[in-house]
Amino acid sequence: MMPFPTLEQSAKITGAKTPLLQRIATIDILRALTMVLMIFVNDLGSLRNIPLWLEHVEPGVDGIGLADIVFPAFLFIVGLSLPYAIDNRRKKGDTDWQLVQHVVARTFALLVMGVFLVNGETRNDEAMGFPPYLWNPLCCISFILIWNVYPKNASRPLVYTAKAIGIINLIILAYIYRGEGQNGEITTFAPKWWGILGLIGWSYLAAGLVTIFSKNNFTAVLSAWIFFAVLSMLYHAHIIPREGLISYIPNAILGGTLAGLSLGGVLTTLMFRHLRKKNDNVKLILTLLGFAAVLVVLSVLTRPYWKLAKLGATPAWLFLCSAFTIIGFAVVYWISDVKRKANWFNFIKPAGTDTLLCYLIPYFLYAIFRAVHLQWPEFIITGGVGLLKSLAIALLCVYITGLLNKAGVKLKL
Repeated sequence: MMPFPTLEQSAKITGAKTPLLQRIATIDILRALTMVLMIFVNDLGSLRNIPLWLEHVEPGVDGIGLADIVFPAFLFIVGLSLPYAIDNRRKKGDTDWQLVQHVVARTFALLVMGVFLVNGETRNDEAMGFPPYLWNPLCCISFILIWNVYPKNASRPLVYTAKAIGIINLIILAYIYRGEGQNGEITTFAPKWWGILGLIGWSYLAAGLVTIFSKNNFTAVLSAWIFFAVLSMLYHAHIIPREGLISYIPNAILGGTLAGLSLGGVLTTLMFRHLRKKNDNVKLILTLLGFAAVLVVLSVLTRPYWKLAKLGATPAWLFLCSAFTIIGFAVVYWISDVKRKANWFNFIKPAGTDTLLCYLIPYFLYAIFRAVHLQWPEFIITGGVGLLKSLAIALLCVYITGLLNKAGVKLKL
């Protein structure tokens, strides 16, 4: 497995005169760690007698657990990547309009995947005549067929056929879908909510458009971040109307919080790149930690009004989780790019470089468990041993992702 490239190695690979604007290992490593953690906490529901602080906090409770900081961290990392991704496409000659098309296409793909997986949560297998483990794998296979990165020398007719099969399969699945409503009634395919991937898509759309048109102007991005942070407060104060034409704006954007998380990542990268040019890593780290401290204060100030809650996507949650992610970014940067220990994280590299595929692997894995009627022994799902089991599941998903990458399966939107 190829190691994470350092800042200087990236410059050599690309032939750049300076490595400063190249993607740093830190972002991929931080994304990999977050994805491993996401799969880990998602498996905690199968365990017993584990610390409550690891799990999601119940609706309406003022507080968060470890599981409540993973999703916002991922949204923040989406923003961290955006300036690098947009700048690299500009270097290849993309115009603003082409960049907008790219962002919209990626958003659409995430929304499609999110909606199909969400419908799988309330499916009625008996009404569809489906085995209880088949829906999610069929959806994920379709996603892979449509959005796989096929080799450049692959037969074009074969590629188009694979993509067509994926699209037709999704259409058939949507047509035959039957779900179960809140009152037990049979429902048809519909966007009940956008799902994790869909929420990422809407946040990416808002942050992506701001990144494109701000052209790395720090003041413009800061203003946009402040706008969404204030929008989050106004939304939770019920000052923003919830009816009329404005109701057509997705809550992931109108609510301010999720878009604010991604824009916080964009803002952090702009600060990071500016300070990195000065080659003063101590000042850079202190500045990042200072920004995190300001966010913690904002979280403390807003918490009494709207609580600290993931399910409510409150302003305090926005500020505190942004602070946690910045601290994580600073720590990983110091280890991987300053101390040049990026190789410590090579074993989870696929989770950082093909995160979407890694996210889909558990759907296959759990379908297999269900198909073979796997029943874990009691001691495997209890306490500390259970936590090791969940960690093993997460690392297995990373390993499978790496194997699939070597076999030519790699998702890229």
